[in-house]
Amino acid sequence: MTQFTPSFHQIAPIPNPTMNKNQIPRTRPWPAGFPTSKALTNFGDANCMEQLLIHCANAIETNDVTLAQQILWVLNNIAPPDGDSNQRLASSFLRALTARAAKTGTCNMLVAVAAADTHNNDDLTMDTHKFSVIELANFVDLTPWHRFGFTAANAAVLEATEGFSVIHIVDLSLTHCMQIPTLIDAVASRHDVPPLIKLTVADASFRDIPPMLDLSYDELGAKLVNFARSRNVVMEFRVVSSSYQDGFAGLIEHLRVQQQHLLYTGEPRPSEALVINCHMMLHYIPDETLSGIHETDLTSFLYDSSSAVTSTSSLRSLFLKSLRGLDPTVVILVDEDANLTSNNLVCRLRSAFNYLWIPYDTVDTFLPRGSKQRQWYEADIGWKIENVIAHEGVQRVERVEPKNRWEQRMKNASFQAVAFSEDSVAEVKAMLDEHAAGWGLKKEDEHIVLTWKGHNVVFASAWLPA
Repeated sequence: MTQFTPSFHQIAPIPNPTMNKNQIPRTRPWPAGFPTSKALTNFGDANCMEQLLIHCANAIETNDVTLAQQILWVLNNIAPPDGDSNQRLASSFLRALTARAAKTGTCNMLVAVAAADTHNNDDLTMDTHKFSVIELANFVDLTPWHRFGFTAANAAVLEATEGFSVIHIVDLSLTHCMQIPTLIDAVASRHDVPPLIKLTVADASFRDIPPMLDLSYDELGAKLVNFARSRNVVMEFRVVSSSYQDGFAGLIEHLRVQQQHLLYTGEPRPSEALVINCHMMLHYIPDETLSGIHETDLTSFLYDSSSAVTSTSSLRSLFLKSLRGLDPTVVILVDEDANLTSNNLVCRLRSAFNYLWIPYDTVDTFLPRGSKQRQWYEADIGWKIENVIAHEGVQRVERVEPKNRWEQRMKNASFQAVAFSEDSVAEVKAMLDEHAAGWGLKKEDEHIVLTWKGHNVVFASAWLPA
């Protein structure tokens, strides 16, 4: 890329095609705090790109077409989609801001301008990929982003379910049960007569959230049952139609009916452990900013007659309280340690930019430029960025919350945290040794946190009924 240093007189707004040919497009001064041409000389400066994106967001929100076009011109030249990690990050945010302008109807010219100016390259398509089971298994093994949670969760589950003849796992996982084969292996290796494993999954509305799978959950279940059989483990697989959009109400009702059936019929209950495994899925349950949308539909599912549904109820908190009512043996909660819930676009952009640089930075350590896997990986990140920036209301589903907020939710729902054992921590550390040197692990209270170059990435926590 040819290096240049744009100055104020060079960044004239792009003429409006509806403008009279005798009119001269009007320039305007940069807003206070806007990076100078000297600051723009360092094209890899993430702080500079963040400020440009923030000013662009503000221009779009205030329908300031001229300023938005000026900033767009700069960003298109300093943030190519095939550049370094900071440039690719900024390019994804720029695409998301352009999509927001198109969706909200503001800065109508911005879409046409971006189409003309953005670096177009057919090899850089950002379409999300539908994985086969083998592809997805290999894909999640590339990085500790998911393996960290898998390893920590499996170790905690094995300890919590020791002595049970049946282990019922309710798997709410973004990665479509990719954790389960390693758990089956661990169960098989620890028992002469392995316990029966019941696996229940919710299949409704995550089919369009990456990473996406190219087969149905019934087909996936058959593969898992066959894999378990090859390890001399008996597995039952059940799919429940249930959605994160209503707080998994259908799943909660299904589990409650199962428990009541055994109680009412008087059938002898086996020594069954109920494990709720939540892997990067609970943040899709609508948070407080969407309260009131589904409350009427949830009353019969999530609450008993003594519970009050108010206009300020949070589906996330109510879901956790409904889990507590099922008296699970253990609840595993693994999620990204960031805050993407703000109603303010600029605040959300700042938080996302200062968190999502991490996957762009890490990808350079394990995937070569131009590889299909790298395109798939960055397309998934780009999907997340667009959802956080371009969408609002029920369409904005990427509402990640930080560890401390989930911790408070769990305590409010009458769960208590349990620390991971030293053996569990040692297993996680051994897994991290298989990856790049930048990955690390730290303990925060009873929880453990995956880090990249010292920055929090993903947390893992285990909870028992208080």
